Amino acid sequence: MSVERSADENARVPVEGRTGDLKAGGSSKPDVSERTEPVRVTDETFEREVIRSALPVVVDFYADWCAPCRVAEPLLRDLSAQLAGRVKFTMVNVDEAARVTRSYGIHSIPTYVFVQSGQEKGREVGAVDALVFRQILRKYFPKAAVSGGTRASP
Repeated sequence: MSVERSADENARVPVEGRTGDLKAGGSSKPDVSERTEPVRVTDETFEREVIRSALPVVVDFYADWCAPCRVAEPLLRDLSAQLAGRVKFTMVNVDEAARVTRSYGIHSIPTYVFVQSGQEKGREVGAVDALVFRQILRKYFPKAAVSGGTRASP
């Protein structure tokens, strides 16, 4: 069981510890083009960070104990940096944001919900590799100019 893998457990700790750096509730009006890391979102910040976002948003519903979620994290961080200013990446911990998790009917993780102009455009369940994730991004956000993925990614 993944609980025994303490080294993997520590892989998630830096993200949890960087909450302030992720600007989830920091400054009153952060520049979205400067965000190169996924934004940690809570029940309280979901509407501001996702629903009212000027950019298309990828919402990663995850949990700290979820091994596939931990595996996907470097990919999402890489894509967030590459697409800064074009697509916003957010993370919702299903154990800490029960209201949002319930309202979106999340039953399996990881689940990626694609939101644009406050409306869900689609969702994908389960971990996918970098090339497939870029194809999914192009499917839901065709105007975001997502590259074909020639660069090696985790």
